[in-house]
Amino acid sequence: MQKFRRVFEGIAKAGQSTDLNDFYTELFITERVSGEVNKEHEVRLIETASRKPAKEETPIKLEDIFKPLPGQDQPSRTIMTTGVAGIGKTILTHKFTLDWAEGKANHDIHFTLPFTFRELNLLKVKKFSLVELLHHFFIQTKGIRRYDLFQVVFILDGLDECRLPLDFKNNPIWTDVSKSTSVDVLLTNLIRGDLLPSARIWITTRPAAANQIPAECVDMVTEVRGFTDPQKEEYFRKRFREETLASTIISHIKTSRSLHIIPAVGLGEYFRVRHTITPGNSQDALKAAYVELLQGPDVAAVSYPGFAAVKEGSDADGLVDTDLRAEMEVLVLKDPTLESPKSS
Repeated sequence: MQKFRRVFEGIAKAGQSTDLNDFYTELFITERVSGEVNKEHEVRLIETASRKPAKEETPIKLEDIFKPLPGQDQPSRTIMTTGVAGIGKTILTHKFTLDWAEGKANHDIHFTLPFTFRELNLLKVKKFSLVELLHHFFIQTKGIRRYDLFQVVFILDGLDECRLPLDFKNNPIWTDVSKSTSVDVLLTNLIRGDLLPSARIWITTRPAAANQIPAECVDMVTEVRGFTDPQKEEYFRKRFREETLASTIISHIKTSRSLHIIPAVGLGEYFRVRHTITPGNSQDALKAAYVELLQGPDVAAVSYPGFAAVKEGSDADGLVDTDLRAEMEVLVLKDPTLESPKSS
């Protein structure tokens, strides 16, 4: 469980690992009413969510993700959780797994088996039975062949990174957990319930990739909305232990429309690792960090020379994809509280 207990902040090679329980703050999760994929860009989705009062929707606690909602008789088998990049979907899967392993929640579950699609992509051309696939990733499961005797949860994190075809239409039906086939056939049959129907499945994804799974294969769609305003404050106070510094950062973020709507999980990680923020330089450091996200460290250094950047791994590429960075830049240009290099 060390993999889930210790979390790297920001870029792994530049960050320091932190105990997940030290900074985890509950995120606002709600059921998504419509099964349709929202085709708006993620920045627009963040803006919309930030304006919608949390009290209008019923929150779902992480530990209750598989439990029946009010008015439901049976728990959902397959759940999809959507959320924009950096909102905290992977952190949720880690916290769920860690709490289960530490005996804090979901005592009815015998096995929690977390996978990432990034890992599964590497096995695209190989063949496994479901039993062999589990042995490949989880050595502790060797010797177990009757998974139908146990309550098992499969976590499939990062559908948006999937490079497998997920050919639900043409893949053959596969029901034998001991018979080898492609990983793609295993996954499609596991998700639609032909393979190990007693298992529960939790899939996470960015919204645009959600339609890779047929709607009839998903029992419930939930959405991570990020933090409510009180949760944002709680998060930053855990992230920055010095009270004065935390209060200063929270104040700056509240006065900036662009910074306020960015998922606090990703923003907090970036600030903490990439920049040395003190009460004396916090405003410039926050601006510099944001500009670096958009336009790279060299531009930020020229525009805001007062900040101190962590030099190792200072390339911002990979933290925010190109189209997301471009749309974030539009928000900065429209935000009078954050001058970007192009507007100054």
